[in-house]
Amino acid sequence: MPEGLAAGKVVLVTGAASGIGAAAARRFAAAGAAAVVVADRDGPGAEAVAAAIEANGGRAWAAAVDVTDEAAVEAMIDSAVAEHGRLDVAFNCAGVTDEMSPFHQLGLDAWDRMIAVNLTGVFLCMKHELRHMAPAGAGAVVNASSGAGLVAAPGLPHYTAAKHGVIGLTKAAASEYARSGVRVNAVLPGATDTPMIRGFIGGDEKIAALIAATNVGGKLLDPGEVADVVVWLASDAARLVNGQSLITDGGSLIR
Repeated sequence: MPEGLAAGKVVLVTGAASGIGAAAARRFAAAGAAAVVVADRDGPGAEAVAAAIEANGGRAWAAAVDVTDEAAVEAMIDSAVAEHGRLDVAFNCAGVTDEMSPFHQLGLDAWDRMIAVNLTGVFLCMKHELRHMAPAGAGAVVNASSGAGLVAAPGLPHYTAAKHGVIGLTKAAASEYARSGVRVNAVLPGATDTPMIRGFIGGDEKIAALIAATNVGGKLLDPGEVADVVVWLASDAARLVNGQSLITDGGSLIR
């Protein structure tokens, strides 16, 4: 990751205690961010990532927040702006997955939880990020969708719906705020080696092999590789990229 891509930026990353979110928080710091807000419902995990950033010479602070709680999201973002004077970049990465289920057997509780975190949570974060960015006349938002945002994930209709929805939210916000100087894009990673996907695999090597086979090269992606794309997409180097859904999988899903 080239140094300076995030120079002087105040950055917020949700879902930052592990996986792609944690990798992105570290990459933003390494790329020169003035401060990184490491947000996750796993408070101790967020604190560990923030501490690692500071140990490497960066500036970071942790926030324990549930992205489905609007009051908590609003307070976190307002606190970040009060502390640093602005919010330049936001990467909305918080998300969950679930066990596979036939469509006709999917329970409403599972549906509600998936939509609440993976779609409504993104909406709530964007709502309050844009509330600060638009009046400032600048900002970059990157939302975490998935390959499942374009092509259905078998046995995961609620995950598929949520990730399709993130792309819709991204386009809607990009269109509305382009003339305000704010860019909004989505990143669509392929199967990535994160605690979330490892939990989904559950130690079943057959499932692990099937998932890895969906990627070019037959292995899970490294979270840092995806994070590099996120940092670039949020940087001034990508200033003409807006409202796009960037497939980040090495060429496995070409549309």
